[in-house]
Amino acid sequence: MSYASHLQCTRCARRYPLDTPMNLCPEDGRPVEIIIDTTRLRDELPALGWYRPKVASMWRFGALLPLDIGHADERQVIVTAGEGHTPLLSLASHPLARRHAIELRLKDEGQPHAGFGANPTGSFKDRGMSMVASQARRLGIGKLVVPTQGNAGDSLADYALRAQIEVAVIMPDDTPMPILGRVAALARQHPGVTLELVSGTIREAAELMREKYLPMGYFNVATFQEPGWRIEGKKTLGLELAEPAPGDDGPWSLPDAVLYPTGGGTGILGMWKAFDELQALGLIGSERPRMIAVQSAQTAPVADAFTRGADEPGPVTPGATLATGLNVPGGVGHPRVLEIVRQSGGGAVAVSEEDIASNLQTVYRDHGIWICPEGAAAVAAITPAVEQGWINSGDTVVAFNTGSFEKYLPEVRHLIFGL
Repeated sequence: MSYASHLQCTRCARRYPLDTPMNLCPEDGRPVEIIIDTTRLRDELPALGWYRPKVASMWRFGALLPLDIGHADERQVIVTAGEGHTPLLSLASHPLARRHAIELRLKDEGQPHAGFGANPTGSFKDRGMSMVASQARRLGIGKLVVPTQGNAGDSLADYALRAQIEVAVIMPDDTPMPILGRVAALARQHPGVTLELVSGTIREAAELMREKYLPMGYFNVATFQEPGWRIEGKKTLGLELAEPAPGDDGPWSLPDAVLYPTGGGTGILGMWKAFDELQALGLIGSERPRMIAVQSAQTAPVADAFTRGADEPGPVTPGATLATGLNVPGGVGHPRVLEIVRQSGGGAVAVSEEDIASNLQTVYRDHGIWICPEGAAAVAAITPAVEQGWINSGDTVVAFNTGSFEKYLPEVRHLIFGL
């Protein structure tokens, strides 16, 4: 049984019917989100009656999501491949953890680990796209389109096929070949998958989407453009940070700081929403992690706006970065990202390409973990975050590795193998 009550603008708070297949709020052009009736949920399913810890995927959070895998009618429309429920790995011996005396953990979204779920396309995008495909199936939407820097398109193509929904993926022509090649193969094999390449970034991909695919009746599921679906998928990142470790009957709790690679920023909004809902359910108090948005110095609209004290990031000229998922020159959700990081006592930081490469190498050498460049950027942000006072000695800090190293292999293999 769904406890989702309505859609609501993230800025003006105007309400819309839950089943409206809308994009941005028509009043102010801001993203909308799904509101969960936590009061009714707490009253009708007390003592964690909504929680399904035996489900080894993000759907373990049951009725705290807008679709509950434990409810027969809703289970029929859910499109899942075991996404989410990923582990927190200790990086206590990392040089930066030792230098700054922090308890460093890595939320690994890229690789499967025994006893946990696994993102089928090797990216945290699978959480959002599982929810997108499920909601599209529920509402009978037959055609989806996404402009993407790469991983979101790979993920949506996979889940749309599972849901038997047509999909168009528009991505830059310099997308890492393992990602581009996989979507191209799906497009060749399945008539319901279309791949378009553009010169530029996600910005140019979005322009082509508006010019060509929206007039053809495709529904736009770009970052923040769908009605809160991807936020709900990414919300599970925050729920997993808070839930006790497997076999631990202790209380729900949060780390002191979170380092999050920020392209569009859906995950920051999703996690913040998760924390608010957990507080409403009485599982945590008003404490929050200091949220730190991490970007590449090559393309850093959020970090630049934060440094300038601006509320509205201006568009920037994209650069060339190993962390292609961070090559997002502007986003409609960025003002809300800035609001959240400031409210949390955190901030936004841009890291150099040299630091990204160095930390990718260090994590592999010392821990045997193949993190993606975006994950390496999150680890690289530790020192500037300490210098800014967002991370303190003794803190528990979680850095997010958002995807699989293998998806970037041609561009980064020399950093590991010297090839």
